[in-house]
Amino acid sequence: MSVITYREALGRALDEEMARDGRVFLMGEEVGEYDGAYKVSKGLLAKYGPDRVRDTPIAELGFTGAGVGAAIAGLRPVVEWMTHNFALLAMDQVINEAAKMRYMSGGQLSVPIVFRGPNGPAEYLASQHSQSFASFWAHVPGLKVLAPSTPADAYGLLKSAIRDDDPVVFLESEMMYGWKGEVSDQEFLVPFGKAAVARPGRDLTIISFSKPARAALEAADALAGRGIEAEVLDLRSIRPLDEAALYESVRRTGRCVVVDESWPFASVGSHVAYLVSRECFDRLDAPVALVSGEDVPMPYNHALELAAQPLAAKIEAAALRALYREV
Repeated sequence: MSVITYREALGRALDEEMARDGRVFLMGEEVGEYDGAYKVSKGLLAKYGPDRVRDTPIAELGFTGAGVGAAIAGLRPVVEWMTHNFALLAMDQVINEAAKMRYMSGGQLSVPIVFRGPNGPAEYLASQHSQSFASFWAHVPGLKVLAPSTPADAYGLLKSAIRDDDPVVFLESEMMYGWKGEVSDQEFLVPFGKAAVARPGRDLTIISFSKPARAALEAADALAGRGIEAEVLDLRSIRPLDEAALYESVRRTGRCVVVDESWPFASVGSHVAYLVSRECFDRLDAPVALVSGEDVPMPYNHALELAAQPLAAKIEAAALRALYREV
């Protein structure tokens, strides 16, 4: 095992997959000469050359569309968006072309492409650069959506995504790139559709994914100081979703808090809360709680920016309400 950062885990996965399969190439803004906006692709241009590490103009619709065409033609592109906020410009290419091509061609065409980059709020980026789009992508049939929260899962899931024959949207976070964790020195894959128990517990279940999964663990640590053992379930894969793991955990604990940094209306978190409420109704001892981003554009002021996010204190408070109704 080695302790490496989230960005290093992604870079290692890209390097290994490019070495394994000559059809894999990376394209996006600043991925080459600048070694990546967040240094995920550091060293890849020097190793693989400009044909396989391709800097693009600032034109998300254009280079995303070029990637979709390359995938249909038999290559396996990895398209890096500098941020998912910029991917709004490429939604037509992702939703109407990549996601629907297998269906509209009667299964004759596949689109083996990965769209990846940071998603959600970071710091001091204001409303247009601090949005979480997991719910947008998860809404679309034909897309697979992944949101790892640890370096090991980032490595294993990215390798699985690159090898998959369907379009995959891969959610990262600017705040996560420096996070460190143990990753096996041996090659491994993480399968889609399998949640991970990040912390076992018996008193309630906290469900999250991506960056908020760390806040969920922090809340669980605080609850442990009160003698409460919270189970933290990290979804890792949003579509496909590991519904069986959700239901098994909640039926055992009897209480559930769902955490999602997206806006609450029609979000991944609200859908998960609905599923748990529907399937575990007879085993719930309290209503399912949703802790989300506030239903406002992200403020620039840092204190307000933090107040708008589902941080550990909010999760802890929701868990206490689920346990004791009034806190």
